[in-house]
Amino acid sequence: MVFSVRTFNNINQIGLKELGNHFQIDGDKADNPDAYILRSQNLHGEVFPENLKAIARAGAGTNNIPVDAATAQGIVVFNTPGANANAVKEAVLASILLSARDYIGATAWANTLSGDDVPKQIEAGKKAFAGTEITGKTLGVIGLGAIGARIANDARRLGMNVLGYDPYVSIETAWNISSHVKRVGDIKDIFAAADYITIHVPLTPDTKDTFNKESFDLMQKGVTILNFARGELVNHADLFEAIEAGVVRNYITDFGTEDLLNKPHITVFPHLGGSTEEAELNCAIMAGQTLRRFMETGEIVNSVNFPTVVQNLSAPYRITLINKNIPNMVAKISTAVSHLNINIDNIINKSKGDYAYTLLDLDESDAEKVANLVANFEADENIVRVRVIKK
Repeated sequence: MVFSVRTFNNINQIGLKELGNHFQIDGDKADNPDAYILRSQNLHGEVFPENLKAIARAGAGTNNIPVDAATAQGIVVFNTPGANANAVKEAVLASILLSARDYIGATAWANTLSGDDVPKQIEAGKKAFAGTEITGKTLGVIGLGAIGARIANDARRLGMNVLGYDPYVSIETAWNISSHVKRVGDIKDIFAAADYITIHVPLTPDTKDTFNKESFDLMQKGVTILNFARGELVNHADLFEAIEAGVVRNYITDFGTEDLLNKPHITVFPHLGGSTEEAELNCAIMAGQTLRRFMETGEIVNSVNFPTVVQNLSAPYRITLINKNIPNMVAKISTAVSHLNINIDNIINKSKGDYAYTLLDLDESDAEKVANLVANFEADENIVRVRVIKK
């Protein structure tokens, strides 16, 4: 079987090669593809084709994808967590160093000078940009995932005291965080103690406006805020007041909006945090590998809307089911199999929110029996999508 893939944006060709020979890359010409691969393309408002089974985002954020709508249609949405983590880490650390010494302001000032005595002018005016060192300063890291953990570790190596806050940090990530990074159980501890604060969390109703009047009121004067995660994590009206009051010395972000531009103490970079050549390649490779695994085996890893489900395929047939997460569905699935006198080789079912995903491996070589079982599943109003994978 050959799977049709529609690509949006410029996806690195080396990454697309990870799909292998069972995939046909149709660019934007595919009318009813099996899968999408994209970067920043906005899919909100788009009607998904009936055949679409998967969307792979070559990047971490999925705000450009209507995830709830995709889930209801039985479309698995993947991202590539960690693939651009090093690029974002370097952008944040560079921003901390640039802001500590105001190198951007100093460069802009130097370029206004003219005349034979430019060296003299520079010597006379350089004291305005002396700045401070980051060694011994305290960095607060909100969100200790792939990006936050790297920033915390490397900031320690640069001589900073590091506080980390993340109530949901995974065990795997926790093992990779330096023992010198002090974990705090309350985000308010970050606000109260840090000279620099960087945030690396997804945008949710709970994280929106993490930086607001209440949090700014807890901060010491002269703090620098770095936001390379999502623009809406910061309430701009409250930020402007905090800058005016001298609480926030600098706000640095790569999520630019018109109200942030050309304002003192605010630095807006283009959205380039994770856009290095290496990061784009890593994201494309991971997206290609993840999509290939799902389409060829039905296994799910790195999905934002369905659970991780991995099971070795050794039976002649595998049926994948996306179903509503309601009681007795596993029993109903098993009963449907037994009624056709088919033996289950292996079954795994995991849920996430309102939906669940099932891998059903059948010790059965009769294609007609399998087809009848699939027809029964497709007739069930609680089953959203059915796929058959033949070993």
